[in-house]
Amino acid sequence: MTRRSRSLVRLGLVTVLAVAGCGGAGPWHHAARDISATTGTTSPAPTPTPASTSMPTGAETAFAEPRQYVSKNGLLKVRLVVGARTVRLAGQPVRALTYNGDYMPPTLRLRPGDRLDLTMVNDLPERTNLHTHGWHVSPMDSSDNIYLYIRPGQSYHYTYRLPADLAPGTYWYHSHAHPRSEPQVFAGLSGAIVIDGLERHLPSGLRHITQHLIALKDFQVRDGAIPTSGIDSNAPTTRTVNGLVNPAIPIRPGETQLWRLANIGADIAYNVHLEGGRFHVIAQDANPVDTVWSADTLLMPPGSRFDVLVQGPAAGRSRLSTLAYTTGPDGDSYPRATLATVVSSGPATPRAALPVKFARFRDLRHDRPAQRRTIVFSENNPQKKFYIDGKLFDHQRIDVRARLNTTEEWTVRNTANEEHTFHIHVNDFQLMSVNGRPYAAHGLQDTVQLPVRGQVVIRMRFRDFLGKYPYHCHILNHEDNGMMANVEVVR
Repeated sequence: MTRRSRSLVRLGLVTVLAVAGCGGAGPWHHAARDISATTGTTSPAPTPTPASTSMPTGAETAFAEPRQYVSKNGLLKVRLVVGARTVRLAGQPVRALTYNGDYMPPTLRLRPGDRLDLTMVNDLPERTNLHTHGWHVSPMDSSDNIYLYIRPGQSYHYTYRLPADLAPGTYWYHSHAHPRSEPQVFAGLSGAIVIDGLERHLPSGLRHITQHLIALKDFQVRDGAIPTSGIDSNAPTTRTVNGLVNPAIPIRPGETQLWRLANIGADIAYNVHLEGGRFHVIAQDANPVDTVWSADTLLMPPGSRFDVLVQGPAAGRSRLSTLAYTTGPDGDSYPRATLATVVSSGPATPRAALPVKFARFRDLRHDRPAQRRTIVFSENNPQKKFYIDGKLFDHQRIDVRARLNTTEEWTVRNTANEEHTFHIHVNDFQLMSVNGRPYAAHGLQDTVQLPVRGQVVIRMRFRDFLGKYPYHCHILNHEDNGMMANVEVVR
């Protein structure tokens, strides 16, 4: 079945199921606002670590991180050129969509309170735009405004002012060019963002440990290129870490490292397992937790992230894998696959005592909801249509009006025979219950998996920013085919 008929990847409840031991190259919708002028000038930020897009075949390849653009004195100025390029993936030349020529593009690295000035140049023959996934910033004007498009051959200058209290952790950026989000992201248009500051919550002895970005993307090849139409999320696909096939991640026996796990692909889920080890979660979806929790397997639907501490096993090799996973009777089935090989070698170091208590978060259980709403995700699989409250997406329609500085409680129901991935922009939420069972959240999140024919209850507080922004299924085939709606925050 094609992804459209199989309804694309849905992963089990981000934290809920993180338990221990869709395609088409159809015409653009022209109702959204186009950008026709280039404003401002930018220059590339420093790039201390060259990206590697050449991946020789074989059991292992060297681990490498994307190059980084790093803020300085509170400012990061970046120029991103969007274009089609031939890159090397799994040792073969593949035509892909790239930012600055890379399938795994530069990581943007900033601190809370910084400003990002980003000029995007569109060298594609179709429109595109940019979404800074998870950022608590304005959804209007030249900030995280997914309703504007950059036409072919044109440029646009984005300006983001990060709040001083923006949560540290791992975010990502990607195309949100409805209805072409899926093909553009699947072909390569996604990269990582790191907001520094998690270290201040760690014990002093762990504040300078090695950090690794482990960004998960998958690709398929058809006629020498990653397909941008007729994408089948249930077909065999090559999983990569930072664009690399089975890289070898070095660690010393007993050493503590901070890994930034991020699913930055278009559609599929990862059921991430560390052989012989455990993930000690310190942040979810770039929200530091109040209490560190651990698991040997983390279920990661599209868009989700976990910042985790890991400790080196005894000398030898072990696998970082994604385990077999099925998203429901009408969904996809993914086989087990090796993501990377963990190579433990060198002098052993005593295992550090890991923190138990970590950060603070505002527990919304104590808020009195100003509104209680029911949101329904449904689908017509034969017609390849996906709905929220029985409606296909219309960028002009306001589906929910919420008042600034109020808390709302939403019951999000899924009537389909496959999982869907709920995501909302700007304001993260607290998971309250799953299928009627109370959920003890350790922090906020911005993605959650909706169980097959089940429901979750979430609470969110609409803070700081007025304006319109979407909530949608983060299986991008579903989003492109209607499963998106708009909330407007008003005074």
